[in-house]
Amino acid sequence: MACGGFICSKNSLCALNLLYMLVSLLTIALAAWGKWFGLVSSFPVVAAIIGVGVFLFIVATVGLCGALKHHQVLLFFYMLILFMVFIVQFSVSCACLAVKKEQQMKILEIGWNKSKAMQTGLEETLNCCDFAQVNYNRTCEAVCFRSQQCEPCSVKLQAHVEDALNVVGGVSLFFSFTEILGVWLSYRYRNQKDPRSNPGTVQSDRGTPISTRSFLSIYKMKPKKNGK
Repeated sequence: MACGGFICSKNSLCALNLLYMLVSLLTIALAAWGKWFGLVSSFPVVAAIIGVGVFLFIVATVGLCGALKHHQVLLFFYMLILFMVFIVQFSVSCACLAVKKEQQMKILEIGWNKSKAMQTGLEETLNCCDFAQVNYNRTCEAVCFRSQQCEPCSVKLQAHVEDALNVVGGVSLFFSFTEILGVWLSYRYRNQKDPRSNPGTVQSDRGTPISTRSFLSIYKMKPKKNGK
């Protein structure tokens, strides 16, 4: 059978959703692992990553069930949600890749000034003091502060953030194209007829095959209005 038929579209859609499930489970596991070993100290960040993983797993489950059952309603909502996710993810990936160094510094400074606890944790982890200019007249948790040979945290933060933005933007851009592929496969598969079903069947709104004879009998059994 040539690729593009019913079976090929079904297998491709199932494989894509299984890949999404694997990615979602890896995302949840990595977030929990980072929190357990203290690599990520911020609980809201871990909760957000786990929430993204759970959302992706739910969407992939809906797509897989719709593909296995050829369910019209599930495939429609899966196609709609996946298209909205594609728009958001494509926009975010382009923004990550297009952020300039001056904009990165402004974003970092805003985040730096929001939390004193985060400042202390970054100074201790990155071995740096203050954001733009080191002030040796105050206390600092970094080891380099004792010898007064510290660098501003903005220098080290910008190097890490630039690499992170490039990685996140590239990975997000790649997965955004897989999402538009999923939308196209869902649309194509939803409008295809199962060759294993009887020739004289039509698809109901719920994706259940109904024979033509049963469909006509149900139509004839509908009560007619007075005068007609």
